[in-house]
Amino acid sequence: MKRTFLKSKIHKAAVTEDDLDYEGSLGLDESLMKAADLLPFERVEVYNVTNGERFATYLVKAGKGSGTVAVYGAAVHKARAGDKVIIASYAVLDEDEIDFHVPKVVLVDEHNRVKEIK
Repeated sequence: MKRTFLKSKIHKAAVTEDDLDYEGSLGLDESLMKAADLLPFERVEVYNVTNGERFATYLVKAGKGSGTVAVYGAAVHKARAGDKVIIASYAVLDEDEIDFHVPKVVLVDEHNRVKEIK
C-alpha cells in the first residue's frame, strides 16, 4: 500500500504580488524552492493563513534571493499581496519508506528569506 505524506512546506510566507491576468501558477523565489526541495512545475497546495482559502497549483521559478511569492491567474481570488500563506508539497511513499521519512519545514522571515529549516 502507498500513502501520501507531507514532503515539505514553507510556513507563513508573505505573498509579494498578485496578477489576475497571468496564465496561472505560483511564482516562488528560487532560494525558497531549493530550501524546500521543490521544482518548477511541481504541484503544491497553498493554505492562506490570512483568509482561510486553500488551492492547488504548480510552481514557476522566480529570481533567486528575491523573496518573491507571486500568486497568478484565478488563484488571485484566493490570495492577494500581503496575505500569509503556507506552501506544501506531498509525496507518495511505500510502506517501507514511511518510518524513515522526515518532511522539510522551511520557516521564513518577514522578507521571505529562509530563517530556519527543520
